[in-house]
Amino acid sequence: MLGWVITCHDDRAQELLDCLEKQYGAQKQCRAVNFWRGLSTNMLSRMMCDALHATDSGDGVIFLTDISGAAPYRVASLMSHKHPRCEVISGVNYALLEQMLFSRESLSSAAFRDKIVALGAPEVTSLWHQQQKNPPFMLKHAH
Repeated sequence: MLGWVITCHDDRAQELLDCLEKQYGAQKQCRAVNFWRGLSTNMLSRMMCDALHATDSGDGVIFLTDISGAAPYRVASLMSHKHPRCEVISGVNYALLEQMLFSRESLSSAAFRDKIVALGAPEVTSLWHQQQKNPPFMLKHAH
């Protein structure tokens, strides 16, 4: 099963997880990390690292963030480069998480990423999708 790390500004991440658990019961391999005003990105990184390791069973972890480019998204992006089968999604909301909840058990991390982005577009995107639009800069050697 894919792990979920829901990470948003203020108490939004915990609110999303609480709503899911109220409706569907306790969620295995799922953690909320709130990014409070005044919290350092170093502390956020430590909290998200703990959440990543607590939710990863080996199938992969999906970071579900609120705002593309904001601190939770940036920290998740850096972590995803160091861990296989990690995806970073931005623009999530409760309805979308509810719609994707049972896909955690059957989809690969890449298939999950593609499905959630397709369902939530244009507000929802992923680090992978953003990288396809803006590929990394490559130097071409002159011959």
